Amino acid sequence: MKIRHFAHAATAVLLGSTLLTTGCVKRASKVALGNKAQIIHFGNGGEPADLDPQVVQGVPEHNIIKAIFEGLASVHPRDLSPQPAVAERWEVSPDRKTYTFFLRPNAAWSNGDPVTADDFVKAYERILNPKLAAPYADMLHIMDGAEEYNTGKLTDFSKVGVKSLGPKKLQITLKAPASYFLAMLNHYAWFPVHMPTVDKFGKRYDKGNRWTRPENIVSNGPFLLKDWKTQQEIVVTKNPKYWDANQVRLKEIHFYPIESNDAEERAFRGGQLHTTSTVPTEKVDSYKASGSSLRIEPYYGAYYYRVNVDKTKEKNPALLDARVRRALAMSIDRESITKNVLRAGQFPAYSLTPPGPGGYRPKEQSKYDPDGARRLLSEAGFPGGKGIPKITVLINTAEDHKKVAEAIQQMWKKELGVEVEIINQEWKVYLATQHDLDYQISRSAWIGDFPDPNAFLDIMRTGNGNNETGFASPEYDKLIIDSWSASGSARIELLQKAEAILMQEMPVIPIYFYTRNYLIVSSVKGWFANLLDDHPWKFIYLDESAAPDKMPVLGIAR
Repeated sequence: MKIRHFAHAATAVLLGSTLLTTGCVKRASKVALGNKAQIIHFGNGGEPADLDPQVVQGVPEHNIIKAIFEGLASVHPRDLSPQPAVAERWEVSPDRKTYTFFLRPNAAWSNGDPVTADDFVKAYERILNPKLAAPYADMLHIMDGAEEYNTGKLTDFSKVGVKSLGPKKLQITLKAPASYFLAMLNHYAWFPVHMPTVDKFGKRYDKGNRWTRPENIVSNGPFLLKDWKTQQEIVVTKNPKYWDANQVRLKEIHFYPIESNDAEERAFRGGQLHTTSTVPTEKVDSYKASGSSLRIEPYYGAYYYRVNVDKTKEKNPALLDARVRRALAMSIDRESITKNVLRAGQFPAYSLTPPGPGGYRPKEQSKYDPDGARRLLSEAGFPGGKGIPKITVLINTAEDHKKVAEAIQQMWKKELGVEVEIINQEWKVYLATQHDLDYQISRSAWIGDFPDPNAFLDIMRTGNGNNETGFASPEYDKLIIDSWSASGSARIELLQKAEAILMQEMPVIPIYFYTRNYLIVSSVKGWFANLLDDHPWKFIYLDESAAPDKMPVLGIAR
């Protein structure tokens, strides 16, 4: 999910230190000092809910977890091709279902313990155990027996397709061949955790276990968690026990949770951040004209609205009718939103799955058709919107979410006569509200965890931890599962049929496909544009000799 979050204390820390002067001498900025010391200051866009790889689900968490943990495989920083990580190599069986991973002899935890195959086995048992209710447990369902164990149909974990063949030899058996399996291993759901530490500081299957606090955590990535000041700053420092420590050039990464796009941009302009999580839409044109700081890049992500369709938890009975949901979707002028509200290269979304690798394109889409939307609403028994209770739209705190919601609020009122109230919640509260289905419509987004349409369509399977709409369709589930073992045009056809069901039932209303819009100074090296916005920290460094970036002059009217 692409989410942004902020605490005003963080703004004060960042902006209060922007320009300190003594007489006529201006103090060096954090960026300038960081360039000399190899300390990068990173606008993270949100306060992480946790740093436990098995209980989180957001981009702010992803950015930090990828610094302090590592899985079997990583990705190439340019083309995202799978690269050896904790596993130095692997072998694949002729039927492409069994993978044998050979772990590095020098792969170690930060306390000096060796990273073993059994660490992965125990970690996978934990994330799949129903007691944990991990949101990303579904990602491991590709393993033989994993879904059955996760849903309680199987109680003997030894029958799940993962086993230790020795301290440094791990075997994973899949339900069916999956061409994208190695790419999946780059996701933190597949990372190991140090189980003795988990057990020491809480119950193994309880969320909120304090094992991830700086004073407690044991990790295996290129960096160590040094400090965590809630709502202000998270600091990680280079891990000397990391197997590839010689490759790591950064000494520290400072992550700042900043909800306000404007505050983040001011911090960047004041030399307090090397890179931001986003850029205010009203300042995009100024940065375009000023020079090289602005990046607008392809991004494998979709912005959409979830609709609560769970009959046992619904908050607005009208939304249980698929015709009403389709009418809402058909009355959104996405072209206007992307061109007039966002203005940073985003493009309208008429399906859940964005254009991407593998040649997949959805056949059925939800086009802009306000006349058709009004007819559907009348067919559903709500002509002119009469009889529909006020609809509430839940958003998390960020200016762009509010702007988009206000535009859609006006469209639904104008085209359908539907009254809409926008509810804003802080990130952690918003997450809990959405998870509990205590909403009517909720602003959401999904960033592909690996470059394949399954990364989007699989989350809508019945009971998936990231579904969070109550949508359940046995037909849809079967199409997705059948696609796992299919290939070529047959696989694409199965996925297209599945997405057609989504567009008819409309538990999610696509709005736009992302571009990755952010600000970055030229001293940041080893950072390459790619479809997943995935930048392995071990390859990034700072060039002290880089010329200072030219910042735009922003008038008050902007």
